[in-house]
Amino acid sequence: MGMPLELITMIVTNGNAKRVEANTFELTKEGYRLYPIDVQLEVRKSEAGEASGQAIIRKIMWENNQTTLIYDLTSLHSPN
Repeated sequence: MGMPLELITMIVTNGNAKRVEANTFELTKEGYRLYPIDVQLEVRKSEAGEASGQAIIRKIMWENNQTTLIYDLTSLHSPN
């Protein structure tokens, strides 16, 4: 049996990211998703919205049909 997998090139938070430290955030998404690690990616609040910043993913965890990202926010375009 195959495992469904998506390759994602931007971080879409939908307002669900949790701050872990100063500029480090954790985000859990449903399903198994593959993101590039140690590469600058856009951060958006919604898929159709404008980029709100840039981040670098440091860690990806797959468990219980969920993907959890740990990422460092490297720049912020708007505080809102």
